[in-house]
Amino acid sequence: MTDLSTLWEVGLPLAGAGGGLGYAKVRAPRVFWSLVGLPVATTRFAVTYRSTMDVCGLTVQPSRLRAFMVRNVARRPDVQPVPPKVRRVRASSTGLRVTLRLPAGLEPADVMAASERLRHAWGVHSVHVTETKPGFVELRMTGYDVLRKVKMPRGVPSGPMAVAVALREDGTPFVRDYLKVPHALTLGANQSGKSMYQRNLIARLARLRVALVGIDCKRGVEQKGFAPRLSALAITPEEASGLLDALVAEMETRFDLLSNLGASDVWELPDGLRPVPVVLLVDEVAELFLVATKKDEERRDRMVTQLIRLGQMARAAGIFLEVCGQRFGSDLGKGATALRAQLTGRVVHRVNDKQTAEMGLADIAPDAVVAVTTIPPDKPGLAVAGDTSGGWSRIRTPHLTAAEAAAICAEHAHLTPDIPALAPYRPVVPTFAKPAEPILVKPVPATS
Repeated sequence: MTDLSTLWEVGLPLAGAGGGLGYAKVRAPRVFWSLVGLPVATTRFAVTYRSTMDVCGLTVQPSRLRAFMVRNVARRPDVQPVPPKVRRVRASSTGLRVTLRLPAGLEPADVMAASERLRHAWGVHSVHVTETKPGFVELRMTGYDVLRKVKMPRGVPSGPMAVAVALREDGTPFVRDYLKVPHALTLGANQSGKSMYQRNLIARLARLRVALVGIDCKRGVEQKGFAPRLSALAITPEEASGLLDALVAEMETRFDLLSNLGASDVWELPDGLRPVPVVLLVDEVAELFLVATKKDEERRDRMVTQLIRLGQMARAAGIFLEVCGQRFGSDLGKGATALRAQLTGRVVHRVNDKQTAEMGLADIAPDAVVAVTTIPPDKPGLAVAGDTSGGWSRIRTPHLTAAEAAAICAEHAHLTPDIPALAPYRPVVPTFAKPAEPILVKPVPATS
């Protein structure tokens, strides 16, 4: 009886702890990683580091001086190969970061080529290699799939025109910085998460001192809910043509101001004279290219020309482009390829054809095209982000409903700037009359 009670007292807590850890591994992977995964991975890394680097081919022969010191001072006949030196080890809620100093004879490409072998050797979900400075690389290990359920980290980079809109697969935030990448193209099929990406972008831009301008030729079904925070909105191709003309006129007015003050862009102006930045969000770019009759071709050509002019020159005037679409290719018409060349940033979600993925990424990161074509349909919001440096990474936006994004825009409606050139296109925000409060006291009829 005593043995049974002892087994009950010891086994029940152990079973509860095991069940709790199993539940945390599925429902709260951050907690499981912090309690179990991180200590195990850190110990495995420390114990097997030298042998792992050796079998992965990431060691070099020591220098003559080192070999002389080992043989004559340390009195060891065998001189072992030298692995990269560990400079720093940092733990996080998503993984482990290790800074390595590469010895002479190794380059970052060698470590990148062995990242998959390192992942299996240390038992982590993924290993990403980033060159921090000449001779140094950082191994970013993730203990679990951070893109399965996106949770943005607390500390994200900030700036006057920088917003974190998604999470990279290495656990770092994907930051949309308009001062570094002024214009961008976002592609994605239906139900791919493209609208979710746009909602996150608008919701975070709404908190900044910027003017948001929307073009949504689907009668505003996507962007009308953000009307309290929009300085201008066009919902038909005719309105879009006039709005683009107004934006070009505003750009030319700002260029006159820069010329008079001797500045090269608006960020060189003092705060009192600097015009407010403008972000133009085009929901479906194909609607601006497609025409139903020959009569509409002139308007189409004018709109495309104005978009290309904004892409070429508007950055210095503080006007930035966010162009979205389901399909983008040269078959849209004249000017499509010229416009794409001005859109530096690229984010491609799941697409219906390989040609759209190639138009989005093949010219800047050819390897990323294969990654786009393998995005499963059951992971909306998963995308591939590329840049002109040739690098790319998988990202995923956190879940945000249209109602939540609209509420954020309404909350920050007081930040909406008034730009006179765009005043004719300022959306009308509907106001609903407050319902009358019910009468709680029952009226007593007057007696004669």
